[in-house]
Amino acid sequence: MPSENISFDNIPSTIRKPGAYFEFNTTLAVSSLPANVQPTLIVAQRLAAGTVAALLPTRVYSSADAATYFGRGSLVHRMVMAALKANPYLDLTVCALDDGAGAAATGTITIANAATGSGVLSLFIGNEKVEVAIANGAAVAAIATALAAAVNNLADLPVTAAAALGVVTLTARNKGTVANQLDLEATITPGIGSTVAVVAMSGGTIDPDIQDALDKVYASQYSLVVTPYNDATSLATLRDHLDAVSGAIEQRPGVGYYAIDTSLASAITLATGINSGRMVGPLLRGTRSPSYEIAAAFAAVRASESDPARPLNYLPLKGIAAPAEAQRLTRQEQESALANGVAPLQVGPGQQVQIVRAITTYVENLAGVPDISLLDVTTIDTLDYTRRAVRERLLLRFPRAKLSTKTPPRVRTEVLDVLNRLDRLEILENVAANRSGVIVERDEQDPNRLNIRIPADVVNGLHVIAGRIDLIL
Repeated sequence: MPSENISFDNIPSTIRKPGAYFEFNTTLAVSSLPANVQPTLIVAQRLAAGTVAALLPTRVYSSADAATYFGRGSLVHRMVMAALKANPYLDLTVCALDDGAGAAATGTITIANAATGSGVLSLFIGNEKVEVAIANGAAVAAIATALAAAVNNLADLPVTAAAALGVVTLTARNKGTVANQLDLEATITPGIGSTVAVVAMSGGTIDPDIQDALDKVYASQYSLVVTPYNDATSLATLRDHLDAVSGAIEQRPGVGYYAIDTSLASAITLATGINSGRMVGPLLRGTRSPSYEIAAAFAAVRASESDPARPLNYLPLKGIAAPAEAQRLTRQEQESALANGVAPLQVGPGQQVQIVRAITTYVENLAGVPDISLLDVTTIDTLDYTRRAVRERLLLRFPRAKLSTKTPPRVRTEVLDVLNRLDRLEILENVAANRSGVIVERDEQDPNRLNIRIPADVVNGLHVIAGRIDLIL
């Protein structure tokens, strides 16, 4: 048996006093794969009433925390509520932003005609329902005042209300364009004389620059980053940040999540403009739920799955409102979305919104050639986890190693052990067949460097089963 050169960290070779000296070596203690924790970051706007200042990354454990830290009804609060409803065990951090210099969006609810009977006025603000009773003979001003009071009594709503001359004006709590996408829908009991008309939210301008928050968390690692902003500029900023922190030098990988609740054409234009394997943009057309809540729920569901290779098909987004049947994506539209970097959502049993397939916005390589290598988000997640597992093993085993002719085979042995464990968990496959492709060699220019090549055959998701039934008479 070949001799092993035993090295010591704490026992010097110069000891002359007799005795038996033993130190503890923990570099061989861990052989398992690392836990695939999915820390999640939300970057969105706070209110001045919040107790936590802007640009201060803060762990959040409940919706109540978010309300206290960032203001009730703020964008951050609403997104935390949606995320924790979808995944109550989410490992969540928030880096909040102050409002920019823009204006807050407004919308109006106009009551016409005094009531000639009793009934109910129902108002949906996003997916939140507000109801007021209408008494026989109630004047329009009284109805409007009652509605405004009912809205203001619900402090978690993203708007405040004011009534004047039968008109209720809703004003977004946060400035910016995000509230322009907040749906309003009002109905009143028919046949009681009074009517209601809605003017959609609009006029919100100038979102804050998310770069400030991303700079604050640059040195931290978040597997998922969620943003309420679905404009091309903000998403390009997030994409560039994720590319920077996820690369071979920084190695703090993450995937960004946003959402669209309008048209398929808009979603495709946005996704193809981003074209990133680290960005996911789900689409749910016609839902009452705001897009920022969809993004938060989608990311939270992704974080609930610890297996990086397991598809998310059919997982529900709890708390997200199912759109009317006429607004739902058709089979053909879902295919178009999946071919153009958009992750479509559908309505399943029990009127629950479901993930169809979690794909990234990556559709073309740098040469403009269609490329499916990073189609599914599970692919980039699997590569990130594989890199992490190998890296952590090598840092455990060789924290202060010397580089001799014996070192490369030792390193290769550890790499293969990690790959075999990933194979057994069906995160990678064909490791034995690709064993010869695992190369560990000294660098030809740097005498202190090892170069490693690792073939990673990722396990793909089972998305399509095609069969043929042959008729026999």
